Amino acid sequence: MAQTAVQATDRFERKREAILSAATDLLNIRGVKGLTLSVAAAAVDLSTTSVTYYFKRKDDLAAACMLRGISELMEIVELALAKPTPVERLRSLVALYLERLRRAAIGAAPPLSSLAELRALNMPQRGEVAAAYMKVFRRLRQIFEAPQLLWLSKGRRTARTQLLLEQLFWAASWLPRYAPEDYGQVCEAMCDILLHGMAGANSIWAPGPIAMTELEPRGRQAISRETFLLAATRLINARGYRGASVDKISAELNVTKGSFYHHHDAKDDLVIACFERTFNVMTHVQRLAMTLPCDQWTRLASAAAALAEFQLSEHGPLLRSSALAALPEQIRREMVEYSHGVSDRFAAMISDGIAEGSLRPVDPFLASQMLTATINASAELGIWVPGVRQKAAPAVYARPLMMGVFER
Repeated sequence: MAQTAVQATDRFERKREAILSAATDLLNIRGVKGLTLSVAAAAVDLSTTSVTYYFKRKDDLAAACMLRGISELMEIVELALAKPTPVERLRSLVALYLERLRRAAIGAAPPLSSLAELRALNMPQRGEVAAAYMKVFRRLRQIFEAPQLLWLSKGRRTARTQLLLEQLFWAASWLPRYAPEDYGQVCEAMCDILLHGMAGANSIWAPGPIAMTELEPRGRQAISRETFLLAATRLINARGYRGASVDKISAELNVTKGSFYHHHDAKDDLVIACFERTFNVMTHVQRLAMTLPCDQWTRLASAAAALAEFQLSEHGPLLRSSALAALPEQIRREMVEYSHGVSDRFAAMISDGIAEGSLRPVDPFLASQMLTATINASAELGIWVPGVRQKAAPAVYARPLMMGVFER
């Protein structure tokens, strides 16, 4: 009798894990919007009714996927924090996380759930997942607990902890460009940048000025469109694609639904327009930085600083990449290509800087992706570090990646 009960429990857990693995794949590809109980059921040859025996609602399933990923992340963080020094902890953190991604890439482990759509969950599931994530976040922040790092304020430790986590999460978007057997070398390159930054031996952090006024729209029509897109961007960043309904966007702007559809045929079109605005701002800043009369390091630092500052300005933030998950696959690929164009421009600046000696010899592709991730994540700096001033954003968030996360 007892053995039968154990077997039944084992069967239940195996089937539950199979559902979670299939649902995680769907969640990572389609977002919460595209994850349905029926599609998840079909992926494991079950009926929708059978899946509801394990998960009553779609949000229960999505939350369970995320919580499973957060649990594994906590295990990685705990193992990393067992190392004696901050440098060893960081190396262990990146190595363990990339090893987990490598195992998933070769089919030796189930996929890790993306947390990009956490805000798209409804309550109470969103609260449960957010609380679990915050436990991991607060635990990882202890990576900076060491006598030599007492100069770091809590706010700066928080900002750098978010930076580290964003680098791990963003890696899933560009790691497929590498063969799984090369992940070890990728790990070394990532750690090298995180520990030592990108600055050449004689380069200092002194970004040149890029005036925010250069990024402001001009003309009544451009200003009206900017107002519309900015309100939508803020709402999508705060509540996710699913939570940023047409009603809420219209209410935010005090316009009618008819006015909304006059600007955009559907919400997907609006998200695309918000991404295009984001890429246009980033491209404009890059081009302005390239005209500065200085070396490539200073140009790169100037672009990073200006974008971090823009995020906290009255014209910010830019749209977070997490919104990509909700877009149809073909459109998402197009937006990712736009994003790669921005990163490739950073890579070209980095390559030129290495050639002239103002930047260290780092992997330009990897460094550009890490810089893009940092800029993308800085949209939430004001949430993680309440009260941070706009002018302080570059030093608090961009500088640690450019100079090294344990450097002053």
